[in-house]
Amino acid sequence: MPQLTLADAQRILSAALDAARAANHKPMAIAVLDEAGHLKAFAREDGASMFRFDVALAKAWGVVGMGVSSRQLAHRAVDNPNFFVSLAATSQGRFLPQTGAVPIRTLDGELLGAVGASGGTGDEDEQICMAGVRAAQLRFD
Repeated sequence: MPQLTLADAQRILSAALDAARAANHKPMAIAVLDEAGHLKAFAREDGASMFRFDVALAKAWGVVGMGVSSRQLAHRAVDNPNFFVSLAATSQGRFLPQTGAVPIRTLDGELLGAVGASGGTGDEDEQICMAGVRAAQLRFD
């Protein structure tokens, strides 16, 4: 069974930070999780608020748990808010269905983990996550 390596996680993290700097986004926090939702790599840029870690982690954790992007989770939450509030409560707040995290998949589509970001808009966060996964030559769809 393929696993997300530390080298891949660091490559994703580095490329996502590079994408954020190239786009001149606000200071970011980025969390890379493995397939079990464990933190594999993390960075918080200078100037990023104290909440950034928790938000980036919760976005990515939801993606690992549900197997789809946080954008899809946010759309689903609109139609079923009670279920998603319950998920957030039962996960002790580690689940956040907010745009800004994507799955990390093998080229064959097997889930390896997720990457989540916080610091910009949801769209900005999502874009830098995608850039990170692309740089590791993995899939996010």
